Amino acid sequence: MPNAKLKNYFHLHFLVVIAGFTAILGELISIGSTALVWYRMLIAGILMFIYIKIIKLKIKVSTKTKLQFFGAGIIIALHWITFFEAINQSNVSITLAMFSTGAFFASFIEPLIYRRKIIWYEILFGMIVILGVFLITQSEIKYLNGIILGISSALFSTLFAVINGKFIEQHRATVISFYEFLSGVVFLSLFILVFQGGFSKEFFTLSTTDWIYLLILASVCTAYAFIGSVDVMRHISPYTVILTYNLEPLYGIAMALLLFPENETMSAQFYYGACLVLATVLADGILKNRQSRKNQTSVMTNTD
Repeated sequence: MPNAKLKNYFHLHFLVVIAGFTAILGELISIGSTALVWYRMLIAGILMFIYIKIIKLKIKVSTKTKLQFFGAGIIIALHWITFFEAINQSNVSITLAMFSTGAFFASFIEPLIYRRKIIWYEILFGMIVILGVFLITQSEIKYLNGIILGISSALFSTLFAVINGKFIEQHRATVISFYEFLSGVVFLSLFILVFQGGFSKEFFTLSTTDWIYLLILASVCTAYAFIGSVDVMRHISPYTVILTYNLEPLYGIAMALLLFPENETMSAQFYYGACLVLATVLADGILKNRQSRKNQTSVMTNTD
């Protein structure tokens, strides 16, 4: 039994490394962010559909539910576009540091959607995150566009995660994702047709390396990572999973420094700000985990 749990912990960290590697692939793939996300959602959607057929999962839902999933799919598409465009406009380190601000947005968005009170330390942590972002912005003002896009990506990601948290209460995660991938492809196709002059021959003419990186992104970093994270949550508490995923920027920035040292070496002030943001995110997760355990213990005591 201990070996089985240890295996799941290793699997969880492997999934977090994969999440951090997504940013590396964004740096390596040469096509624009909109096309990149279109291919990612299309390929991942096809793979998810094959998986659904293999396990014979029923995916029929009401029209109202489909529309809700479609709305969430547009949000995740916008998150990925702003994420990869932030990498194009700056670099992996800036983008992942800004992505960490999602915890700050969650402290306000989650209480609104779940109608709970704002916790005092979330406000404090939010102010510390703002200070960290200020330090990064001051030291890396040349990457201002990337910073803004990275923060926008974190906002879309947080909104998507909170909305999906409501969906998962009533629907299978695989079904939710399939419809979200499908809606993302439809939305981006319309966007390309209306605002980018339609699909050209060049759009479908990709280099061999781009195809390889896209297949890795869509299969390993999207379809597999999603299915794997759902499986891990069956064996490890959600709080541990969420806390561990907060390490994604650390893994991503470390990989970026190893792979692209000439582009990713930043000023000392950047690392002060990034460490401040990441430490705050981890502290928030630890406090929430402790509070949850206290509540569970209290419930068990009252029940006894």
